[in-house]
Amino acid sequence: MMDSSGYGLTKYLQKLSDEEFQRFKELLWKELEKFKLKPISWTKIGNTFKEDLVMKLNTHYPGKAWDIVLSLFLQVNREDLSIMAQQERREKQSKYKEFMKNTFQHIWTFETHTHIPDRSYHAIIKLQYRTLKGIFNSQSEPVTAFVSGPRGGGKTIFLRKAMLDWASGNLLQNRFRYVFFFSVFSLNNTTELSLAELISSKLPESSETLDDILSDPKRILFILDGFDYLKLDLELRTNLCNDWRKRLPTQIVLSSLLQKIMLPECSLLLELGNSSYSKIFPLLQYPRDIITSPFSEQTIEFYCVSFFNTQTGIDVLENLRNIHSVYSLCANPFLCWMICSSLKWQYERRQVVKLFGKTVALVYSVFMVSGFKSIFARNPSKQNRALLKTLCTLAAEGMWKKVSVFDSEDLRRNRISESDKTVWLRMNFLQNQGNNIVFYHSTLQWYFAILFYFLKQDKDKHHPVIGSLPQLLEEIYTHKHNQLFQTRILLFGIATEKVASLLEPCFGIMSINEVRQEIIRYFNSLSQQEYNEKLVHPRTLFFCILDNQEESFVGQVMERFEEITIDISDVDDLSAARYCLQRTPKLKNLHLHIQRRIFTEIKDFKHDNLELCKKCSFMTYLGDGSFFHILLQLPHLKYLNLYGTNLSNVVEVLCSVLGCSRFNVEELLLGKCNISSEKCGKIATSLINSKVKHLSLVENPLKNKGVMSLCEMLKHSSCVLETLMLSSCCLTFIACGHLYEALLSNKHLLMLDLGLNFLEDTGVNLLCEALKDPNCILKELWLSGCFLTSECCKEISVVLTCNKNLKTLKLGNNNIQDSGVKQLCEALCHPNCKLKCLGLDMCQFTSDCCEDLALALTTCKTLKSLNLDWKPLDHSGLVVLCEALNNKDCNLKMLGLYKSSFPEESQTLLQDVEKKNNNLNILHFPWVEEERKKRGIRLVWNSKN
Repeated sequence: MMDSSGYGLTKYLQKLSDEEFQRFKELLWKELEKFKLKPISWTKIGNTFKEDLVMKLNTHYPGKAWDIVLSLFLQVNREDLSIMAQQERREKQSKYKEFMKNTFQHIWTFETHTHIPDRSYHAIIKLQYRTLKGIFNSQSEPVTAFVSGPRGGGKTIFLRKAMLDWASGNLLQNRFRYVFFFSVFSLNNTTELSLAELISSKLPESSETLDDILSDPKRILFILDGFDYLKLDLELRTNLCNDWRKRLPTQIVLSSLLQKIMLPECSLLLELGNSSYSKIFPLLQYPRDIITSPFSEQTIEFYCVSFFNTQTGIDVLENLRNIHSVYSLCANPFLCWMICSSLKWQYERRQVVKLFGKTVALVYSVFMVSGFKSIFARNPSKQNRALLKTLCTLAAEGMWKKVSVFDSEDLRRNRISESDKTVWLRMNFLQNQGNNIVFYHSTLQWYFAILFYFLKQDKDKHHPVIGSLPQLLEEIYTHKHNQLFQTRILLFGIATEKVASLLEPCFGIMSINEVRQEIIRYFNSLSQQEYNEKLVHPRTLFFCILDNQEESFVGQVMERFEEITIDISDVDDLSAARYCLQRTPKLKNLHLHIQRRIFTEIKDFKHDNLELCKKCSFMTYLGDGSFFHILLQLPHLKYLNLYGTNLSNVVEVLCSVLGCSRFNVEELLLGKCNISSEKCGKIATSLINSKVKHLSLVENPLKNKGVMSLCEMLKHSSCVLETLMLSSCCLTFIACGHLYEALLSNKHLLMLDLGLNFLEDTGVNLLCEALKDPNCILKELWLSGCFLTSECCKEISVVLTCNKNLKTLKLGNNNIQDSGVKQLCEALCHPNCKLKCLGLDMCQFTSDCCEDLALALTTCKTLKSLNLDWKPLDHSGLVVLCEALNNKDCNLKMLGLYKSSFPEESQTLLQDVEKKNNNLNILHFPWVEEERKKRGIRLVWNSKN
């Protein structure tokens, strides 16, 4: 391991005379104030020897030692030492850059194949390079940036080129003295290390010491590649460490670096694929994005002409343009390379009929067959099959072991000889990585791994590492390994007659039917809930089906779907959804999330396959409303949730359908839809003759005027509304005046949610007047967070003793104080009280109320649910409450309490109560899910595909 002791500076301190060193230490005391650093006591400095001083400086002031010492050399008139030290440092930095230049020039030449001239590659990444320079050159402060884009989009190639250009003196020269490049997946089998060891592994001999290298962390950049293939869990936010010398579990070191706990002043440049983005992005501080874009038409043309000689490239381009499905695949840089490579082999063999892959699996298969024929065209199929099987076994073994780097022993064990390896390297199936071997691209390894199952025969011996096909299906669907996403597409794509007809002349019979039967058998073994949960996302199943498109097989897969959630964020998602939904005859519940940028493409979305749909959820955007108008009239649609969708431009479309006989929706959830009081009035008028029984308008600025319109609707004899959710609608006590009249005249409304509105005691007192009337049939009233005090509890208590219909009352998050709770408890003890659920969570009262609550629990025979969540009751009060809970006269089934917030003694007490009373559940957040469901609150979709 490279020395980290700071010897580079120490040897220059040794050149000071004793007198100069004493003066140096005296000045150091003052210099620390100049650098605004917390001083070290003089006793520690005054008695320190030369060889120990740098160690102390590095320990107390990491990253500052060089600046301090060089400044002091000048002050003791030893400018010569300052010049010598800086000169030696520059020389050692130059040696590192030269070492990295040679290393990455080798990687670029022999392990990174763009197959086009460097000047052409620079032209393709011109925009991304400009972004990279802009991010890092524009500021001296630490920056975290990441390169994102589709798999096969050239992210790793881009980072390798950036590293090579820095080492060659062509990039970020004034910004970074040191750039370190790590492929993090190479650490999968490393359980423990220090950052010092990791950095040292990249340093040549005669480098600076680690203390010297890390003395100016602002001038250091870490390039981290390969997070998609990292097996370690980096979602750790605890137990992080700032000591770069300390040996720790590998995931702690990486997490500490990413979260800027370790070397917070350094900069980071990461490669994040679709699989790792969601896990790593939340750990980063203010990250900047560099997006590797798909190839544009101009870039595809440029690539083809550069890949072939000019005329051949033009011919290839014209052929590709004539086959749209193939041409569209060329937008992916890796697929474009595969397609061009396949055609090049075919041109070299003077093959008359050029083979094109129109799906992802066909592209890989054409590439593989074309490569084989370039060398083994005259081999019998049996010999070719044996050769191919060795490569597929290696790939499958690596997939199951989660290994992508292979050594000579791995090749030998799988019967791949040196001559075979040479051939695979020539074909670009494999490539060298140092002394090891990797597949040319990770997805190519997955292709050969999946192909293993199509080559497998009954007579084959069981492989101790490679799982069966049912085990693979369980692995990729149950455990949801994002890294294996491409294997799902390839599995479906290879299982087609087209691929079989391509492979069988070269390799013999493929087990296409057997694989398809196994897939169907696995899907049929799942319950309906498992089927919906494991298979529905278009990125996991719909694209698989799109790559297969064999009607009988697709029909068997899709016929069991009753519920589907779809995120349509681009044209590819739309194509996949369109194809698959047309083959889903039993669909009942559809959750559809549509991004704004795609809506112009969706007008021709066929809806005849949605005829049986009963539930539908939208988010984000509804375009001009034409598609929305169609969906509103689906004959079996009973549930529609538009939470988070801006309806301001399509309210008229909604209103035109609400009162129609064709509109059969009974649950209409319009939360957070930007509905104003004026728009609310139009909706209310349209709902009078509708079939809607449950209406949610939560989180809309309805104001009192909007509620007045709703109350006019409620007073109408044709209104059948039973549930009305109005939390967070900017209401005041004035709205309660309108609701008073509606509650007295309406004969259907059973539930009213007014939570998180500024109603105050005045408003609630008005509601209580209505609730005292025997004509009021309301059963549930939610008043959480309505700015109530104990003043309204008197009227509420009267309601509880005279209203036999009211069963649920939620008063959480209000300042009702002890006096209010006492009044409520007195009402609960009244023999006429029929309340079943009472919510007092987050209310302001003390443990002195526990005796009153205990009496209510043992007296009220109807009370089944009491929510005291987030109430920090003291232990003595809790003892009183628990005695009541253990009483045989207590009928409570649910108590809301945050058990973990209590001291251990209190937690034990509550646990004992639950053990003694099997019918009692003590829960944290007991009503959250029910409230979200009734209000229709969903996480607003923020997809990044």
